[in-house]
Amino acid sequence: MIFAIYKPKGITSAEALRRIKRKIGVEKIGHAGTLDPLASGILVVATGADTKKISEVVAKEKEYVAKIKFGETSETDDEEGKKTVAPVEKIPSLQEVREAVDGFLGEIEQRPPIFSAVKIAGKEAYKRARKGEHIEIPARKVLIKKIDILNYVWPILELRVVTGPGTYIRSLARDIGERLGTGGYLAELERTAVGEFTREKTVFREEL
Repeated sequence: MIFAIYKPKGITSAEALRRIKRKIGVEKIGHAGTLDPLASGILVVATGADTKKISEVVAKEKEYVAKIKFGETSETDDEEGKKTVAPVEKIPSLQEVREAVDGFLGEIEQRPPIFSAVKIAGKEAYKRARKGEHIEIPARKVLIKKIDILNYVWPILELRVVTGPGTYIRSLARDIGERLGTGGYLAELERTAVGEFTREKTVFREEL
């Protein structure tokens, strides 16, 4: 069985999976596309033999609503990390923000966050980063299919983003801030769709 749940903010994807497992009483369960505790939204779950098909779901396009905060950077590229104030000489206009955002449409080179599950020499990057190790994660090609500006009132930019697989919205937030010269990090994130799964098609919405 493959279905979608709505993971609330504040718990890990693994914890959400444990709670679902207790509710439905299955032995074998897995999920596609991890959501950080900071994020809420669609998490696709598979049980039994269908866990072998979960990789097909990972390859589907995903939609997000993201809030980016300018004027600071974060060591984790999101709200959870240590912040550093970024000097801003001039607050960018909406037109300048739009031009910067549009520059990320299509196939781009993106460097994953150092606090991520990407493996470096066989070990997850975040585990090495937590030990204070210097990490260089090579950029990789990702696809940004669509970006819409929903609202912009300095220092917050709200976007709707449709991506291909493997895209980090944390990296996108960081990179938009770098391009504008303001610094930036991901303040909030909701995954609103994975393939055909939307919030209206999730289960256990009020029970996790």
